[in-house]
Amino acid sequence: MKLKPLFDRVVLLPKKNDSETKGGIILPTAAQEKSQIALVVAVGEGGMPDGKEAPMKVSVGDEVLYSKYAGVEYEENGEKYTIVRQADILAVIK
Repeated sequence: MKLKPLFDRVVLLPKKNDSETKGGIILPTAAQEKSQIALVVAVGEGGMPDGKEAPMKVSVGDEVLYSKYAGVEYEENGEKYTIVRQADILAVIK
């Protein structure tokens, strides 16, 4: 990946959505909800949002839960990534 996030930004690779329900009904793309679980693929060096030092709490390889409407989408080599601020990450999934 050629993308390096700045300051407190994190690049996420969202988990693929299930295209079929448990009952076997195939959902069209428009009916599928955006996943809120993602893999961290790149992390910025930290920064000072709001004038306070903000060390990075996540690292590459972490699986995280992030806000539904947060971030900016970016596409590279057929993969869709989401770039969010560290504050938009709600939890690390262990």
